[in-house]
Amino acid sequence: MKLTYFGHACFLLETGSQKVLFDPFIRPNPLAKDVEVEKIEADYILLSHGHGDHVADVEEIGNRTGAELVAIAEIAGWFGQKGLKAAYPMNIGGKVTLPFGTVKMVAATHSSSLPDGTYGGLAAGFIVEAEGKTFYFAGDTALTYDMKIIGEYYKLDFALLPIGDNYTMGIDDALIAANWVGATKLIGMHYDTFPAIKIDQEAAKTKAQQAGKELTLLQIGETIDL
Repeated sequence: MKLTYFGHACFLLETGSQKVLFDPFIRPNPLAKDVEVEKIEADYILLSHGHGDHVADVEEIGNRTGAELVAIAEIAGWFGQKGLKAAYPMNIGGKVTLPFGTVKMVAATHSSSLPDGTYGGLAAGFIVEAEGKTFYFAGDTALTYDMKIIGEYYKLDFALLPIGDNYTMGIDDALIAANWVGATKLIGMHYDTFPAIKIDQEAAKTKAQQAGKELTLLQIGETIDL
């Protein structure tokens, strides 16, 4: 299983023969200017919510690859009307079985609207089970007691958590969230893209280490084995 970071909250999971893309926001992101979007392949695109910094490249990649969208019903319907494959409309608490494993949609505390202002339903996160591993993609969220449910139901191998503050959790709340979901290995996201979410990376790593957590901050374009 491999994970590639394309900046902000966009990751590509390669598991078996399947490629699963999360929250594609690449072309409008100046930090990701060297990423060749036209070469990204995807079998599935998972969307946590409808904001432009999470869905900007959905149409381009979805139309080119024929990827199936997995998203809350309102977002799936919106993209479906644009001709994309949106066969997996979900809602909070739902779970789908896909060729690579299972995806459960869990609560996130955040707003959501689509680029044209259309209501985007509720923001969400995902619990993904694949290749014998279980991980949490939190999406954009504040610290919320709902995270304790994840810790009670799952044994996570790692968690992808927002750490940029302002629009989501900052590192301090993210470390509390890590305790609640039961994760010791963390991958940071949703930081540095805009001035409002610029962080001190070394300070974040130090705080994580002091809390007994392993925080990985990937370089854009970097791929790691999980």
